[in-house]
Amino acid sequence: MKLSIIISVFLRDFRKQKKRIALTLLALGWGTISIMLLLGFGEGLQKQMTLNNKGMGENITILWGGRTLIPYKGMGKGRRIHFLPEDAEYLKKRVPEIDLIGGEYSSWGIKLKYGDHIFTNHVVGCTPEYESMRNFIPQNGGRMINALDMKDKRRVAFIGLKLKEKLYGDEDAVGKQVFVNSMPFTVVGVMIDKLQNNSYGGMDEDVFVMPATTFKAMFGNQYLDNIVYRPKNVSENRLVFEKINEALAAKYKFDPNDDEALSDWDTIEGSREFNNIMLGIKIFMGIIGGLTLLIAGVGVSNIMYVSIKERTREIGIKMAMGARKSFIMTQFLLEAMLITFSGGFGGMAISYIMTESFKRIPIDSQVLTFLGRPTISLEIGLIVITILSVMGIFSGLFPAIKAASVNPVESLRYE
Repeated sequence: MKLSIIISVFLRDFRKQKKRIALTLLALGWGTISIMLLLGFGEGLQKQMTLNNKGMGENITILWGGRTLIPYKGMGKGRRIHFLPEDAEYLKKRVPEIDLIGGEYSSWGIKLKYGDHIFTNHVVGCTPEYESMRNFIPQNGGRMINALDMKDKRRVAFIGLKLKEKLYGDEDAVGKQVFVNSMPFTVVGVMIDKLQNNSYGGMDEDVFVMPATTFKAMFGNQYLDNIVYRPKNVSENRLVFEKINEALAAKYKFDPNDDEALSDWDTIEGSREFNNIMLGIKIFMGIIGGLTLLIAGVGVSNIMYVSIKERTREIGIKMAMGARKSFIMTQFLLEAMLITFSGGFGGMAISYIMTESFKRIPIDSQVLTFLGRPTISLEIGLIVITILSVMGIFSGLFPAIKAASVNPVESLRYE
């Protein structure tokens, strides 16, 4: 069966039923636009939220010491678990599944001074691994703290972008000094501007970072405030935590089954839960758009039934001349699919043009920064094409079955 014949028949029917087919095509286009934009909004929201969530760090776990709840080997409950500076290296050796790990000191209310700018701020001491783990990425011309800074206990600083603007305004901060509790530090890098949804010690744009060894020497902290690590394989995140728990339980003498001895924030589990939530939102939006498209599918079926009624004699003549039922069914199924995809692809094209045009509009909005912009992906296109295909088949199937069941003798007497 030639497609050109199907198209010519479709155009003939269109001339006969201009208003009905035009309204059906409009409904198909509107339904397709609805589902495309709803799914596109969900896709844009997921991408933007995922990007925002990665600001604090990707696939990391933050570990804190807790307080024992279970007595262990003669020691009572209620003991405080503190991390020592060497614990990061201790865990790295005993848990080979760890990719990167580092300890962190933290203190608030530290006085910073540059020129006439004096205020208190959050100061942390950490290791070079934080550049990758916590996305402490420097701007061009600067750097994050390195191994030599750690070894020599250098008084160098890596600062957040907002903190840089508070201290230096429009000046270039790299190479300039800042006083920390009257001790001079040299700024070696400024963090890039990044989106960040989550934090556990304030937003990174305000952070003042120095080498962990310098922090300990300056402030005398005996214990780390927390440890951050990243597993080599994200699917083994809970296994890695269990091994870390066992290693620390052996060192600090607490029951490995004591859930209160350690506390952790597993961003990998959080990402999985977030992705599941977003999948549910996209499915919900897809169902709403699909119901809109379903109404248009009913219109396609009605057109096909009307077409069959008007072409009963034509069908009967074809069958009398030897046309098989499968030929008749295929013809009407293809016609239904042609109507469906004509409206559907038109709606897809309009949706794509709308979303791409919206992306190019320069709107500076915190709402858009948080929610993102609608995005039409290949996955969404394939989903919509699948829905259109299924709808086109079912819209034409029952009319096609009716057409194939026409009695040739009775059809020749049909007026």
